Order: sequence, then structure tokens, then C-alpha cells
Amino acid sequence: MNTNKPAPPTDFPHTERTRVTRKPDRGSYDRELIYSILDQAFVCSIAFIADGIPIVVPTNYVRVEDKLYLHGSTASRLMKTLSSGAPFTINVTILDGIVFSPTATGHSVNYRSVVVMGKTEIIEGHDAKMAAMREFVEYVLKGRWADVRPPTEQEMKGTMVLAVPLVEASAKVRKGFAVNDIQEYEGSNWTGVLPFKWTPGEPIRDPRGNPDAPVPANVANYTRPQ
Repeated sequence: MNTNKPAPPTDFPHTERTRVTRKPDRGSYDRELIYSILDQAFVCSIAFIADGIPIVVPTNYVRVEDKLYLHGSTASRLMKTLSSGAPFTINVTILDGIVFSPTATGHSVNYRSVVVMGKTEIIEGHDAKMAAMREFVEYVLKGRWADVRPPTEQEMKGTMVLAVPLVEASAKVRKGFAVNDIQEYEGSNWTGVLPFKWTPGEPIRDPRGNPDAPVPANVANYTRPQ
């Protein structure tokens, strides 16, 4: 019997909730592009309604195949709300550059962003939760799980893990220079793009740690995606 799962469609469906309506030429539903943005970014913002109040919470995540995984305290408002089946939106944005225009209103930014909508699934069972926690640590730094103490039973009981099947998602990307009429550039000051790139700094040793432990090569040469 063939147990291989069928490959997901190349594009996400163009739903009313994820359709890019402002500057639609910048929108994309390409799965490979969306996954590449999600895999390079590190923090997402989750918007939801709690007690009638709009809330936005930043948190980290990990993509495993066609699902995003979230985790947090079982007592947190975010986890309680999302696990209840309430609607939410996830956004990830990577800043690629600041765009300098000859006009005040023409300034902009180059970016890659993803919006995800859907419903959560609660990850139950010790083995499934432990596997998800391993994915979180490995997303921070590949190979790190083998170097740290795994979660205790008490820590696992206090942690909720949620999966978000990637069903509705879209990307929006801006690149290039300012969008101005050519006459605006006559006699203007400098215009162009200042590129931005997320790069790690020099590792800082925790004074409580082992002073003889060398900085691992995968920390000293850290890159994203992992």
C-alpha cells in the first residue's frame, strides 16, 4: 500500500481572506515563496480578539512541512484563545531595505511578508509534544537539542503546543526603487535604497555558564534559515 502523502498544490488558494487587494501585483500565493519567508523569519505577530479587545502578540514559531507550530504557557491568553477555536491572523515581515524618494510621500520600504489564517489543532500526548519542542529548539539553532536538557514532565504539563495547518496563506513583496514620475527627480537630492540584512553579532558568554566551553561553530557562524 502506498503511504506517501500527495504533494501539496504549488499555490495556496486565493481566498477572500488572504487575497491581496492593495497593490495586488505585489501579492503571491506561491507555496515555495511563502515557505522561504517563513523559514527565514523568526518572530510572528498574532492578532486575535480577547474579551472584546483586539490584541497583537509577538511570538516565535516553527514550520514543519505544511504546519506552523506555536507554543506557550497553558495559562497564557494567547494559547487559551487560539485553542478555543477563535479566529486569528498570523503575520511575518522581513525588512529588506528603506526606499528613499525625491518626495516626502514617496518614501517606502522593501519587504517580504506573509499572512496566514486558519484554525489551531492542540498537540496531545507526551511524544508528540516532545517532538514539537525539539523542532522549536532546532529552529533556533540546528543541532542544539543534543546539547541541552530536555523539558521536564512539569515543564511539559505547563506548556501548550498548537499546530496551524497551512491552508490559507499569501505573501506580499516589495522591491526596487521609489515609484515617482521622472520629473520629480530633476534637481533632487540623493535617492535610492538602503539595504537591510539581519546579521548576528559577536556571541556574548553567559557568566553563569561553563567558562571553558568554546563558542560552538554553528553559533559563531550563525545564519538563517537554519
